[in-house]
Amino acid sequence: MGKRQLPPEEPAEIHEVMLRDALEERYLAYALSTIMHRALPDARDGLKPVHRRILYGMRLLRLDPGTPFKKSAKIVGDVMGSFHPHGDQAIYDAMVRLAQDFSSRYPLVDGQGNFGNIDGDNPAAYRYTEARMTEVARLLLEGIDEDGVEFRPNYDGQSKEPVVLPGGFPNLLANGAQGIAVGMATSIPPHNVAELCEAALHLIDKPEAKSKSLLKWVKGPDFPTGGIVVDSKESIAEAYMTGRGSFRTRARWTQEEGARGMWVVVITEIPWLVQKSRLVEKIAELLNEKKLPLVGDVRDESAEDVRLVIEPKSRAVDPELMMESLFRLTELESRISLNLNVLIKGRIPRVVGLAECLREWLDHLRDVLIRRSNYRKEQIEHRLEVLGGYLIAYLNIDKVIKIIRTEDEPKPALIKAFKLTEVQADAVLNMRLRSLRKLEEMEIRTEDKNLRGELKGIKAILASESEQWSRVGEQVRKVRDIFGPKTPLGKRRTTFADAPEHDLAAIEEAFVEREPCTVVISEKGWVRTLKGHVADLSSLAFKTDDKLDHAFFAETTSKLLMFASNGKFYSLDVAKLPGGRGHGEPIRMFIDMEQDAAIVALFVNKGARKFLIASSEGQGFVVKEEDCVGNTRKGKQVLNVTMPNEACAIATVAGDTVAAIGTNHKMVLFPLDQVPEMARGRGVRLQKYSGGKLSDVAVFDSKAGLTWRDSAGREQSMSWKELADWRGNRADAGRLAHGLPKSNKFLRGVE
Repeated sequence: MGKRQLPPEEPAEIHEVMLRDALEERYLAYALSTIMHRALPDARDGLKPVHRRILYGMRLLRLDPGTPFKKSAKIVGDVMGSFHPHGDQAIYDAMVRLAQDFSSRYPLVDGQGNFGNIDGDNPAAYRYTEARMTEVARLLLEGIDEDGVEFRPNYDGQSKEPVVLPGGFPNLLANGAQGIAVGMATSIPPHNVAELCEAALHLIDKPEAKSKSLLKWVKGPDFPTGGIVVDSKESIAEAYMTGRGSFRTRARWTQEEGARGMWVVVITEIPWLVQKSRLVEKIAELLNEKKLPLVGDVRDESAEDVRLVIEPKSRAVDPELMMESLFRLTELESRISLNLNVLIKGRIPRVVGLAECLREWLDHLRDVLIRRSNYRKEQIEHRLEVLGGYLIAYLNIDKVIKIIRTEDEPKPALIKAFKLTEVQADAVLNMRLRSLRKLEEMEIRTEDKNLRGELKGIKAILASESEQWSRVGEQVRKVRDIFGPKTPLGKRRTTFADAPEHDLAAIEEAFVEREPCTVVISEKGWVRTLKGHVADLSSLAFKTDDKLDHAFFAETTSKLLMFASNGKFYSLDVAKLPGGRGHGEPIRMFIDMEQDAAIVALFVNKGARKFLIASSEGQGFVVKEEDCVGNTRKGKQVLNVTMPNEACAIATVAGDTVAAIGTNHKMVLFPLDQVPEMARGRGVRLQKYSGGKLSDVAVFDSKAGLTWRDSAGREQSMSWKELADWRGNRADAGRLAHGLPKSNKFLRGVE
């Protein structure tokens, strides 16, 4: 048989669409879906759709506080099947976060079983855990059965879900929210409910109040894990006024004394959203890399409460400085951002300030109050109508029974006989026989009277805006009292303090392992460090046409001072200088020194000395070492010189007599007290020249005599008596220096 030929398919209709238009339309739809239905919380109840659906699903399962727990698998399955068809794991992860007391400041879910821990361990699978709602969740849902909020069809149209919860709890700011949408994000830290309620009550009294005035009550965030916020009040105020900012949060620690003068630091609270196990691993890693020289050991002694023990390297370590080094390198200090980007009225994403955020919540409470009042009003009016029918039936019970027994259609007959409404007639006909004995005139009239009194109060609320706000205020006060500062859950956990101020140099030193080293500098200004104190430098290699200028011993934590021919002092850290077997790097890589300037001296900064500094024109003065230290790469100008004059000599002040020698080989000695002490300037004339310049200076003790080094490095000396011919006064020309080196240099260096 031949193949059966299929009839030709009719070509489908093809629509041409520009790729740009198609991409824009589809991406916009995706972006809006992400913003509206996934990432940003609603300003009214502070919830994202998945959280709202979880709580509503638990409400339908009657998992109120105090009721028996139900399996998380049951909750997740019902929520996924009825409201949130996005995967069971996504729903369970969201529910777990609502139950974690270290993630949520006021948990919405009461979990039983393993719901994870602050170490970052995963929760047990949902078939093992159980859950129910907390009192906070009950407040959020209160009034949902009284038409408090609008409902919409669920994803398949088979049932309905709430658009927003009644929100009788300031959940948005109380529990915060984190989310990344398309082109925008939100980051809201948790706050203290009692403080939020106080601020809200102030807003009810003064609706035009600004965010800054609310900071009288809302001091800042209140994290579930505690900690200390070390930002200034100004920066906190700026964050709440603009809706954008951040909070610098530090761990809380105490010092515990041990035996033999030893002590340890115990960390009891860590910043929010920091995993404790990862934090301990990071500290241990830094210890292995020798980046925490002040820390000896770290161990985790936590049980239910956090307890991290930090041991110092020695008992002489400053605990404040040790903790500062840890704050700088680990998550013991964390910056938690504030980005109050929320959905206004559930539709408009906008960054708002504190006052507008609370105003949205209060306006929602008022809307819910009006809806609930209208619902109750309709219920009362319906009941009053029914009671009217019951009263007529009671007064005419025999006739009512006769009509029901004899008439084929008793409803029209009852309506005609007693002038009842359809509602009243239905109520009488649907009444059970056992209810007849309860029909007593006094009971009906008492219920009628009570309902009419309640109806009058509801109508008064609906007719008066001030009465509505008064009722909202009562609701807010009730929440404030439930979660007041004296309750275990409502007590503030995060405190505020100013960050301790430490010497930056001391902090930087704390990051460096203290080890001996040798600083080597070549004639062309290349610098490097060698491990240990190396006395024999004969095997060192230098670049072509370069050689050793000088070397000295230091430590990796040492600070160096360099005196240059431009009269400036430059500060360098030994830890930042290159090490290894290479030639090093030009010293100009670490400082901003002019090209025509040269190095006069490089030495370790000890901090308590005085120097005599001098220029080639023979002018100089005494300066304290601390006045020579600068904190910038540009250095600190101390000796004022103008080319061709330049700084050329420096000597440690260690004695009572100054020796000045010129390039003309003339030397003069004079008392040190003839030289002034200054912090900056040109100085005074030390030696007079007719044809020459200053070559070097030295300060020595007259009793010990003058010592210097010759070109071979041997130490030479002359007694005070032998120096009699060169004694004079400052600014003398001096006499020829017979017996001194022809280089006209004392080569004493900075001692």
